[in-house]
Amino acid sequence: MAVTLVYGGFPGSYLLHRSIPLNHKVQLTTLRAHDTARHARILQATDPPAAGILDFSVQGTSDPYLVGLYFTKVKLGSPAKEFYVQIDTGSDILWLNCNTCNNCPQSSGLGIELNFFDTASSSTAALVSCSDPVCSYAVQTATSQCSSQVNQCSYTFKYGDGSGTSGYYVYDAMYFDVIMGQSVFSNSSANVVFGTYQSGDLARTEKAVDGIFGFGPGALSVISQLSSQGMAPKVFSHCLKGEGNGGGVLVLGEILEPNIVYTPLVPLQPHYNLNLQSIAVNGQLLPIDQDVFATGNNRGTIVDSGTTLAYLVQEAYDPFLNAITTAVSQFSKPIISKGNQCYLVATSLGDIFPQVSLNFMGGASMVLKPEQYLIHYGFLDGAAMWCIGFQKVQKGFTILGDLVLKDKIFVYDLANQRIGWTDYDCSSAVNVSVATTKSKDAYISAGQMSVSSSHVDILSKFLLVNIVAFLVHITVFMEPRFL
Repeated sequence: MAVTLVYGGFPGSYLLHRSIPLNHKVQLTTLRAHDTARHARILQATDPPAAGILDFSVQGTSDPYLVGLYFTKVKLGSPAKEFYVQIDTGSDILWLNCNTCNNCPQSSGLGIELNFFDTASSSTAALVSCSDPVCSYAVQTATSQCSSQVNQCSYTFKYGDGSGTSGYYVYDAMYFDVIMGQSVFSNSSANVVFGTYQSGDLARTEKAVDGIFGFGPGALSVISQLSSQGMAPKVFSHCLKGEGNGGGVLVLGEILEPNIVYTPLVPLQPHYNLNLQSIAVNGQLLPIDQDVFATGNNRGTIVDSGTTLAYLVQEAYDPFLNAITTAVSQFSKPIISKGNQCYLVATSLGDIFPQVSLNFMGGASMVLKPEQYLIHYGFLDGAAMWCIGFQKVQKGFTILGDLVLKDKIFVYDLANQRIGWTDYDCSSAVNVSVATTKSKDAYISAGQMSVSSSHVDILSKFLLVNIVAFLVHITVFMEPRFL
């Protein structure tokens, strides 16, 4: 998976990796358990540089059949050191395992070498003090605290599933390799705040990475920090490939496609909340009270690429399931498998399963193909078994995870407080705005960049013919993220 950062006109790319072998299947109960743990934590969480290409060595993929994990390699500290960090749109903070971590894994089942951040070994690192405004903000938005004895701003996150993490905040340099014009290379950096992980129970050896890269909307996310410094526009995009070996594109910048439809973000929320208004199956609106999707009191509708499946509150799930089962009753055999509603299918999904439309404020509809609400789970009696990928929750958030997000471009336009999407072949190139930031919230398109991703090898080519083109050919392995 290729990730491209537009840095005040500097696009750059991250490379994301698949976490487990391609042929490794997991149980739906396992996926649901991981997602449930993640959602419990959500309920508890309270003049620019010249144009060029900001190039990161990044890979990635998405595959809803597997436990997915997206991670990229970032460079921090002096001397610079590389760290593999998980990409997470459901949280804000970039944090790294530190050298004094009490229980951090020493090896990873992902086949990567783990590193640990050491504040003392970086000449540019500085602990965030109690008097720093960053600490004041962190205390307001998380369970952070400040020790007057050591004058360090620390954090402790306790989540609804019993897990947690603690550490302290640090300033240090993040480095970027920038391609300027015709093969002219330069280095650039930005001072960012991130957390260092000292203790907790979030780490697991089988999918261990060096930390988490939060892409949430909060002021402490790296996107917000770079934007506040006038170094990046307040927008990022992704396109996750659902078929084959997965793959896709994640861009800190705006993917440009003419068919993107937008809906406003619910303001003043810690996550990417949308106003879901209705659901239709085969063009028929389901009898669902719109209020069940309303934001407030730990309810609402969230877009979260860190969730593998998708989740509907019971008031919406029951009519949704009934409508699907009724629509296919003459063509497939419904069965219950390990507590999940499944169907035995002897023909193509598109021949018998209906389209589903999620309808949002502003007239924006998200059309789901059968593969975007069903999960293929092997074969039984010679027929393919497809199970409902949407899971029922008694109360809480309706969450749109990778099952729904795949095979679509998603644009998170934070400057204009909206999210947009359109169907797309995510193995194809995408056009990315190469912008010049005139203010922190406004930028002017100065060209386009093409980014493509597919299998294993990374292929970058840069071509300037009134446009800057950046092509990345990748393959990566995925495991769902649940932090």
